[in-house]
Amino acid sequence: MTLDQDTIQNLAAHLEDAELNVRAVTKITDAHPSLDWDDAYAIQHAIRLRKEARSQRVAGLKAGLTSRAKMKQMGVDVPCFGLIFDYMSVPNGGEIEANKLIHPKVEAEIAFVLKQPLRGPGCHAGAVLAATDFVVPAVEIIDSRYENFRFDLASVIADNTSASRFVVGGVARGVEGLDLRTLGLVMEKNGEIVAMAAGAAVLGHPAVAVAALANHLAARGEEIPAGTFIMSGGATEAISVAAGDAIHVRFQDLGSVSMRFV
Repeated sequence: MTLDQDTIQNLAAHLEDAELNVRAVTKITDAHPSLDWDDAYAIQHAIRLRKEARSQRVAGLKAGLTSRAKMKQMGVDVPCFGLIFDYMSVPNGGEIEANKLIHPKVEAEIAFVLKQPLRGPGCHAGAVLAATDFVVPAVEIIDSRYENFRFDLASVIADNTSASRFVVGGVARGVEGLDLRTLGLVMEKNGEIVAMAAGAAVLGHPAVAVAALANHLAARGEEIPAGTFIMSGGATEAISVAAGDAIHVRFQDLGSVSMRFV
């Protein structure tokens, strides 16, 4: 780590205030170029503590930068990880107030719920599938607090990987008999197809992203508890949305997820 605790707390307040006040800011590495990954996760943790002090609770975990193309673009070989909170949950078919977000984008994802804890190091996709209770379809609404959605990896980790809102579909299925690698999905925006993908778009298999999360937490002496809800990362590209837009995503074998921006 390169930052002292006061700076970490100040940056956490700066980024969370940007979220709460719907205000874009410059990426924090402009002022702190030596900020490293440990600093970034420390800032993310400080944001968590700020939210929990207001009685907001962690609703699950999330992976980001899970497509090979995006990882190459960012010059990294591992995903990044963040948190989703209870206030970010929107019911399937519900409305999202666009004026409470800066520049939202939507990604379709396969989410996992565990029946057993997962601990690294050495966690792999097979262990994830064995520990999975069921999977559900989901859409994440990301909303970077940085101007023009421009950031580097350390800055986006500190900004809780752009977490903003999420919507979960009503179909839950065990992984037996499902090939998550080839499971297809189609995203429509205002009735027009804007993205198509399969589970393999996420690191070759979405369970690989969950395994990477378990290994990441193991390096910090933590595990993923049983019952945890985990968003495995965007299978589709991130699609920009604004007030008046309607999003509908159809998942093979998992039903659909929809929402409107108002």
